[in-house]
Amino acid sequence: MLFRDSAAAVAAECLSGALFFRLTEQFVHVHGHKPSSSEVRSWERSIPVLASALNDAGLGQVEMLLEYGLPLNSKRADAVLAGVHPETGLPSYVVVELKQWSSAEPDDDDPSLCRVGAYTRAVLNPVDQVRGYCEYLISFNGALAGHPERVCGAAYLHNATEFGVSGLFEAEQDQFGQLFVGARRGQFIDFLRTRLGTGSGASAADELLNGKIGPSKQLMAVAAQEVREREQFVLLDEQKIAFRTVLNAVRRAKQSDHKEVVVVTGGPGTGKSVIALSLLGELYRQNTSALHATGSSSFTTTMRKVAGARKREVRDLFKYFNSFMTAERNGLDVLICDEAHRIRETSANRYTSASNRTGKAQVEELLDAARVPVFLLDEHQVVRPGEMGTVTEIETAAAKKGLRCHVVPLDSQFRCGGSDAYLRWVVRLLGLEPGGPVVWEPDDKMRLMVADSPQEMEAFLDNRRAQNYSARISAGYCWKWTKKVPPGQALPADVVVGEWERPWNVFGDRAVGGAPPAALWATDPAGFGQVGCVYTAQGFEYDWSGVIIGPDLVWRGDRWVTDRTASKDPVFKKSTPDADVDRLIRNTYKVLLTRGMVGTVVYSTDAETREKLRELTGAALSLTAA
Repeated sequence: MLFRDSAAAVAAECLSGALFFRLTEQFVHVHGHKPSSSEVRSWERSIPVLASALNDAGLGQVEMLLEYGLPLNSKRADAVLAGVHPETGLPSYVVVELKQWSSAEPDDDDPSLCRVGAYTRAVLNPVDQVRGYCEYLISFNGALAGHPERVCGAAYLHNATEFGVSGLFEAEQDQFGQLFVGARRGQFIDFLRTRLGTGSGASAADELLNGKIGPSKQLMAVAAQEVREREQFVLLDEQKIAFRTVLNAVRRAKQSDHKEVVVVTGGPGTGKSVIALSLLGELYRQNTSALHATGSSSFTTTMRKVAGARKREVRDLFKYFNSFMTAERNGLDVLICDEAHRIRETSANRYTSASNRTGKAQVEELLDAARVPVFLLDEHQVVRPGEMGTVTEIETAAAKKGLRCHVVPLDSQFRCGGSDAYLRWVVRLLGLEPGGPVVWEPDDKMRLMVADSPQEMEAFLDNRRAQNYSARISAGYCWKWTKKVPPGQALPADVVVGEWERPWNVFGDRAVGGAPPAALWATDPAGFGQVGCVYTAQGFEYDWSGVIIGPDLVWRGDRWVTDRTASKDPVFKKSTPDADVDRLIRNTYKVLLTRGMVGTVVYSTDAETREKLRELTGAALSLTAA
């Protein structure tokens, strides 16, 4: 929140011009950079209109919370009005979304979207936007969790006529989302009077701002039902041990009022994410507050899609590691940190506000956020500088806080066809475990082949797709990636191997020319045809995996040689030590080589390396014979 005061005081500040200087000053303090000119312009044009409406309604003592930040989220509501209900005398809140639009029309394909002349792309209908803010606050602010009737939402298009935005009224309107236009300002004033009384809103504002942050009981009940209905998980052996270890730690933490840490470690496909979702479902059924967090945009987006496909509010239970910089200490019962090898040294980046730059390590923030922090990780999947999610790091951080730490190893393999032998072959191949590479001895669980060319690899995988298998091609980050593609243009073919050319997967959250957004590359069938990088492949699986080993990792004589100059990954800086680059490149190929459930086809751009791979794959030489 950037500013809070009564409507009367805000109107006076607007009149003097001081408010906008104060908002700008606070914005810089909170976000670490100046607001854009368009943002300042929206304050100057919209806030006085809202303050004037409140004062004309006789509601000058209502508290205005301007640029109110949603909990555990980067989104901000333009204003939350806090007061007392004119009939009940209880706290009452109005979330207001302010728009300067004079005209807008609904999108032809989706009434939840609309077209505005100033924007090239469709935007969310403001009624749906403010409704989402209301529902989110009810789900995550304890002051509203048990009292949803205390909040309502309004979109106020103060420059619009009813004719100019008539199509937007077609959107469903309810308590949490109503539309008002400037041409009918009286209706908006009447609405405000039905929700807010003339008394001071200071205590109601205090109650909202001091509300406990975390998932509400209602949200957990919805999530429990959703996960139960979609649950197809059967936990086995070590998975059950990990599951029970967490639940027992939660029970002890509640009974004895103390904290415990659980670390679940295992390779690709050992079921870490299955355990995470099973825990979420069980914890919600027990009315235990819990959130799921990762450090991967692709993984979180997909988890939201899988677990919250039918219930939008369930998606908000899936967060990122950097969501807990300002979280209340022990505000949650359980925080499930999936893909915890992606934990970074710090949550701060160049966009982090000055007020949030605490200097705390990210692992410390995650440990502080819950009574039972749970970390699920694979140490061999650390692929970027600054990632430091290892058992030792977590144990050390827990020990500094005097916390008991349980480590549960997962050994059984559920990816790569359940082939422990294949996983061992990969880690020995890449020198991630001692002993050197060994010849692959085919088993009946996983198939391994070497391709003579990327064309041969792609044709083979396309043939498997025709047989209803899923397949993807991924590669080491050895080709520059065109990340900005002008609207209407196709993805450029950045990955070039001889005469074979293909684009990288889409960079960003919008589809391009039929190719899915980055987060859905691994799960959307349209992902075949683009080459995935480690950041979009990590955490996912498909039936058949094609892997292109680029010139950043080549076999010379009797050992692997990493060539950092061949990597185009921008995360490798000049200051990144050679030893770190070597380890991260090997980990990258370990991730890529362990995505397949049925089989893996590997190709190296280097002839000597291809020869070594053929030697090590023994009988699995020819794709044409497969």
